[in-house]
Amino acid sequence: MRTARLGARVPARWRAFGCGLAFLASCLLAATASAWMPHLAPLFSSALTPDPESTLPAPTRYSFRGTHTTIIRGVEAPLRITLEATIPAELSDVLAFYRTELAKRGWQERPDGALVAADHVQVAFVSPLGPGMLELGRRDSSTVVNLVQRNQDVAIKGNVLPEPDQAKLVFSNISETEAALTINARTIKRPTGANAVSLDLQPGKYSYQLSIPGHPATTNVLNLAAGDTWELTVGRDGEAWSPLLLY
Repeated sequence: MRTARLGARVPARWRAFGCGLAFLASCLLAATASAWMPHLAPLFSSALTPDPESTLPAPTRYSFRGTHTTIIRGVEAPLRITLEATIPAELSDVLAFYRTELAKRGWQERPDGALVAADHVQVAFVSPLGPGMLELGRRDSSTVVNLVQRNQDVAIKGNVLPEPDQAKLVFSNISETEAALTINARTIKRPTGANAVSLDLQPGKYSYQLSIPGHPATTNVLNLAAGDTWELTVGRDGEAWSPLLLY
């Protein structure tokens, strides 16, 4: 299957690696904690107060809040933390809150590529641990928050840090039969019991196909941004898992 990509100039390189004695897919764990409740401050107050119990900055006023953590077995610090929240407040107030609270934690705002509009905000940061991203949007009368912090040192230890200005794709097969990934005009086969492999790619859109004997082929498109690492995994039952953004 031929694939399309944008702006590719550097040859792709596959690398096999292990995470201890297991597959990368087995070494990565995801933990999620969330709450949906009318956790509201007095409605006459527009002030947003930081919650001291939140891992990433978040106000005490919210109608939904969830934290998603990706870790590598054997490494205590998380690889990636994502905070999602719905806050009954104006977008401008939420943006001011995050600029203040993130600055207190040593996050530095990157001016390049920042988007600040009346109904949408996207701002990149450099945090003490690695890249960060804040996205805000509007839903009904609330502001939707997506805040991500990535840990560069953990990515290096886990062998999932992309090359500069590139993206990385990890292919894992933990099924009981051979699996094949076709992407970027190449087909990579991984027998059962083999280590995961990684591929460095130029940013862009890539069509791919996962083939497992006895199962329908899975086709999809990945939009790879510079600095991102995605994982494609074939599970133990031979089913292709949904793409996972690792870093």
